[in-house]
Amino acid sequence: MFATRALVAVVAVLVAAQTPESSQLYRVSGKDSFAIGSRELRSDIAYSGKQRLTIRRAGNASWYTAQVDYRKFEQDQSQESTAKFVSLILKSGEEVDEQNADPDFLTVLNQPFAAQLDPQTIRDVRKLKGSSPFSFSPAMTGATLNGSIYHVGDGLIAGHPVVGIGFDATGPMRGTIPEHREILLRGTIRMSGRAYYTSASALLLGLDATLTIAGTLADGSTSDPVKILYRRTIRAE
Repeated sequence: MFATRALVAVVAVLVAAQTPESSQLYRVSGKDSFAIGSRELRSDIAYSGKQRLTIRRAGNASWYTAQVDYRKFEQDQSQESTAKFVSLILKSGEEVDEQNADPDFLTVLNQPFAAQLDPQTIRDVRKLKGSSPFSFSPAMTGATLNGSIYHVGDGLIAGHPVVGIGFDATGPMRGTIPEHREILLRGTIRMSGRAYYTSASALLLGLDATLTIAGTLADGSTSDPVKILYRRTIRAE
């Protein structure tokens, strides 16, 4: 789905905290579907699990560690798996991925929005009357998606006040996908959804994201349409 996190229009920076270590629990679910026209190549995969994000601060850096224990359902079979993602964020805002063992893109650190923003960004989002430019490049395709973000209102998640950010971006698609490296596609890719951050610490508490790829095979041998859909939902407990 979404490879390295694409930040919103401004760069996410380190948020100061009162304690050297904190954690947040989430529920995570997802669905992948893949189909090629009249061919018999079709797959549907579902995911369900729990996740813990731990933030440890020391000196001028912070370590963000997300681990998901989940079950993967495919063709009437299921298997238990664990994913882990570790990012180091320096005080300057520079981010380094120290470990990426999240092949199904389920951790909160492996999504199109940062796991934590700075308070100023949250204030700027609240002031938005219209939309603001938004772009990112999924490593899965290498294409650049361009679109906009906008304020979708405030609410509550797990008892915490949150600020909502809506997003919608599109771009060209030409390349392979992780599940079928032998298949070359051309078409368009679109990402849309909503992200919710706490008003107090700017931590991500909710995400609903959908990535859609629509096009045809790029080898010229057939005009069969191709449709791929990735969906991820992450919600704090």
